[in-house]
Amino acid sequence: MSELLVVGSVAYDSIRTPHGEVEEEPGGAAIYFSLAASHYSKVNLVGVVGDDFDQNLLNKLQQRGIDLRGLERIEKAKTFRWKGFYESDLEAQTERTDLNVFADFAPCLPEEYRSTPFLFLGNIDPEVQLSVLDQMDGPRMVACDTMNYWIEGKPEQLARVLKQTDIFFLNATEAELMTGKANLIQAAQELRKLGPSIVIIKKGEHGVFMVGREWQFVLPGFPVSIVKDPTGAGDSFGGGFMGYLARSGGTSFSTLKSALVHGNIIASFAVQEFGVKGVSDLESWDLDERYQRFVRLTHFQA
Repeated sequence: MSELLVVGSVAYDSIRTPHGEVEEEPGGAAIYFSLAASHYSKVNLVGVVGDDFDQNLLNKLQQRGIDLRGLERIEKAKTFRWKGFYESDLEAQTERTDLNVFADFAPCLPEEYRSTPFLFLGNIDPEVQLSVLDQMDGPRMVACDTMNYWIEGKPEQLARVLKQTDIFFLNATEAELMTGKANLIQAAQELRKLGPSIVIIKKGEHGVFMVGREWQFVLPGFPVSIVKDPTGAGDSFGGGFMGYLARSGGTSFSTLKSALVHGNIIASFAVQEFGVKGVSDLESWDLDERYQRFVRLTHFQA
């Protein structure tokens, strides 16, 4: 089993959806990703919080084997906060963003982290992603995520990140924004020209589309009856995917397909609860049972 390093946001989220509302719920890309990935591999987390962040959650992360030596805690300061809502289309609408300690996030990786073979750069400023890459000692696999804010605001810096990226995660809207192509096959082909050998386009409840040099793979979303909170679904998916890759140590087409399935399953749990509860309270038998159900749902005799 190889280790996995994630660099990303740690936050408090206030969320309203058609199924309820929560205030000041712990979240952030690095938390969702780490909790999901920890079901498969050892995770090292790099992020920043204020002195107001819930110590009980940090204890729970450590109990799951997540290394927090890279999590900086700043005294007399507040943690990053996001407030938003989802309507029936489940597209996130931002009401308020308070960056707080995240505004000056400049990670300095612990020496022990720099040789981690699998690296995931969460949805953060491409300049911060580049600074992390500069501190790494030749990772075997680099994956990154992004969003429309960085696509439009820092395209040159993002392009530099992608030249050093093996796997690129983004959603269908972002793929069209970057390439001008509404067709996902065409969009993925254009994105691969920027550097990544593998492009993974997330389609929410409709599943995911993965494209490599000589192959394509499409997977439906695991069907759930109620989506309480989509926040963190993509990060949980990425954690399950990268965690499985780190555990297997391989990147064959077969392994990548299996990783996609596991990421899909983790994400289906994430959306069924508000905040990180959907991924933090999982047990191995929950994953095994849903994996078997997913196999039965998607299997057919050729």
